[in-house]
Amino acid sequence: MALEHALLVSLSEQSGSGYELARRFDRSIGFFWNATHQQIYRVLKRMDGSGWVTGETVGQAGRPDKRVYRVSDAGRAELARWIAEPTDAGHLRNELAVKIRAAAYGDLDDVRAEVTRHRDAHTQRLEVYRMIEKRDFPSPDRLSGTALHQYLVLRGGIRVEEGFAQWCQEVLDAL
Repeated sequence: MALEHALLVSLSEQSGSGYELARRFDRSIGFFWNATHQQIYRVLKRMDGSGWVTGETVGQAGRPDKRVYRVSDAGRAELARWIAEPTDAGHLRNELAVKIRAAAYGDLDDVRAEVTRHRDAHTQRLEVYRMIEKRDFPSPDRLSGTALHQYLVLRGGIRVEEGFAQWCQEVLDAL
């Protein structure tokens, strides 16, 4: 997936400036696809040049003008093309797994420390996801459309974080 597609999704849900998109990434899509604010601005400019988005300059009282982007017809067509394209269900690429496999060739305490760090990070992210679920989706059985799709992605994130944290604990118990 290219950053362009993640931005098209976000802009399809709600138009916004580069700054607003960067903040949305920090709070939502960024959990699954991260990008720096500079990358977002560069890609928005490229997408504008490709005709996938249109930008409108909006004046702000007491602040510099901002450019608000919307998905164009060409951008909607590209998003639909990309959605229909098969995704790679390939292999899990995980550097931690390679380190665990190599544990016999290094210091086992270093491996344990790294696994502990990963377990704690995934546990912390899981707590954030559960807080978002409780705050934003109190009645998931009533969801439809975009809200349902957002919820389903969040549930996927919860399952991944649960599994990864449990796996790390399993590794620690075994080591």
